[in-house]
Amino acid sequence: MQLSGVMPALVTPFDAAGKIDFKAFEKHLTALRTAGVTGWVPCGSTGEYSSMSNDEREDVLRFVKEFANENETLIAGTNAPATREVIENTLRAREIGYDTVLLATPFYTRPTDAELLAHYRAVLDAADVNLVLYSYPYKDGIEITFDVMDALADDPRVVGIKESSGVMQRAIDIHSRYDGRIALVSGSDDLALDFMFWGADSWICGPANCMAKACCDLDRTFRSGDLAKAREQMTVLYRAMNILESGKFVQKIKYGCEVQGTPVGVCRAPLGELTAEEKAEFRAALEPVLN
Repeated sequence: MQLSGVMPALVTPFDAAGKIDFKAFEKHLTALRTAGVTGWVPCGSTGEYSSMSNDEREDVLRFVKEFANENETLIAGTNAPATREVIENTLRAREIGYDTVLLATPFYTRPTDAELLAHYRAVLDAADVNLVLYSYPYKDGIEITFDVMDALADDPRVVGIKESSGVMQRAIDIHSRYDGRIALVSGSDDLALDFMFWGADSWICGPANCMAKACCDLDRTFRSGDLAKAREQMTVLYRAMNILESGKFVQKIKYGCEVQGTPVGVCRAPLGELTAEEKAEFRAALEPVLN
């Protein structure tokens, strides 16, 4: 399996009553497709999966699967605190039609390397899926170490790792150690161009929800070989990306969707709304991107 292009880590739209708003969802996905995304990644952290019930997650996965074209990549977020739950979520996603899942480390537990390796192998043994690892130590408390990756690197179903540590040396090491076995997937959005330079052919991108065209343009420009133009495009993107990385990521993404004209509602508690100052700061950084 080859991962390529910009795949949004999708927000989940909610209406005023807090229910999933599938009408807004369809409008949002249609706009992203027009911008040039190559696939869909529902039920991740940007999609607020941890605040959703199993039935809601299944509804979202089915909706996105039915919307997707055959040439668009589908990757389901199936994470949970316990291995048993991850397997259940993954089997459900496979039944719906997803043959690839995105899995961070189980949250709350901070497993050892041996425990984490056993966790990933248990999922692969139980479900006929491809696996994209997701290393996000800031949120999950631990890093997917090279020892774990070494043990998984020769499994053809472990197809990539979304690297969200924000540490450039990690990206370089992943590319140099696993090129041709585990694909480097960009996951540190303010370093997206650097990741592309170091071998990331794909970008699972939360900010693409509210700046898809600019993200896709950057990806296309880099692939064309025009590095000077790509640097200019990343310079425009950088301020907005940097503000996103500073905190309240999902709230800012959803506000950005409102600014661009595809409102998706607000986040579920405990995530609160942005202050007027936070909105003004992000809007000011976003407008050059949208223009």
